[in-house]
Amino acid sequence: MSTRASRVPGGSATVVTSQKVRAGRDDDYKRWQEKTNQIVRRFDGFQGTELYPPASEAENEWVVVFRFSGVEQLTAWLDSSDRQQLLDEGRPLFEGTPTQEVLTGGTPVEDVVTAVISHDVRPGREREFMRWQDKILKSQERHPGFMGSELFRPVEGVQDRWVVAFRFDTREHLEGWLDSEDREKLLEEGREYFRSYDVRKIGSAFSGWFRFGEGTEEGIPPNWKQAMSVVLALYPTVMILELTAGDWFDNLGIPGYIALFISNVLSVSILTWLLMPLVNRAFAFWLLPGRARSRRVHVAGAVVVAVCCLVIITIFGLTT
Repeated sequence: MSTRASRVPGGSATVVTSQKVRAGRDDDYKRWQEKTNQIVRRFDGFQGTELYPPASEAENEWVVVFRFSGVEQLTAWLDSSDRQQLLDEGRPLFEGTPTQEVLTGGTPVEDVVTAVISHDVRPGREREFMRWQDKILKSQERHPGFMGSELFRPVEGVQDRWVVAFRFDTREHLEGWLDSEDREKLLEEGREYFRSYDVRKIGSAFSGWFRFGEGTEEGIPPNWKQAMSVVLALYPTVMILELTAGDWFDNLGIPGYIALFISNVLSVSILTWLLMPLVNRAFAFWLLPGRARSRRVHVAGAVVVAVCCLVIITIFGLTT
């Protein structure tokens, strides 16, 4: 497995692994990945992992994100005999050699749709490469849905790749930038600064339910805040649909499996276009990483959401 690593000053460390799984081996790969997850949880500093399936069957490229509290803990995992044994076991499942990017510090790459691009920069051209990245940033800011980017320097002693992570609010907007003429022209200009580059794409758990306006660079809330916010909006939606549409479905004699499907469509539609935008505006002080900078805000926001949930439960308990 080839390793590409980058660093900025900071605490946490993240490794993004991308691997193409052989046709027909997806189930075997999932079992292997679950075994890997069970083993990595025993390592000091481990904080979490996410698995992102392929964007299409043609690509069949799986992306896995591992998060650690620091680069030393992450390095201990990467260099461990346990991991090497797992790689040996999993090698028959992969087409070619899996690749990975190591990011230390900065904003985690879990938010919205993120592209992680690693560059093999030519020796002595680092300053020109950074100036070229500034030009790319200015061009990205003019494209719809751009939400910010970060440049990660190489990690000494681990790898010498430079990594750029940039975020868009939807996969369509990300693909629009990647396929744009502006980017193609910039790539042609920058080829004299690097020998090669690789692109990896990562989605998020709740995607488009957390949008705060195009062009914002404050980021998207971490998954635990997203989950709490979705539950806050989802519970009353499901309850109201059950109390209203549920009786209507029964009276019409609609089979339960069809009624459940219709209820799901209604729930997702209400969340997407009505309730989640309201929740985003009401709790922006807590949801947006750029605003929630202190532990007090994190705790206060979580308490307010929990109290709101309890109030809603109490209301339904007294009225049903």
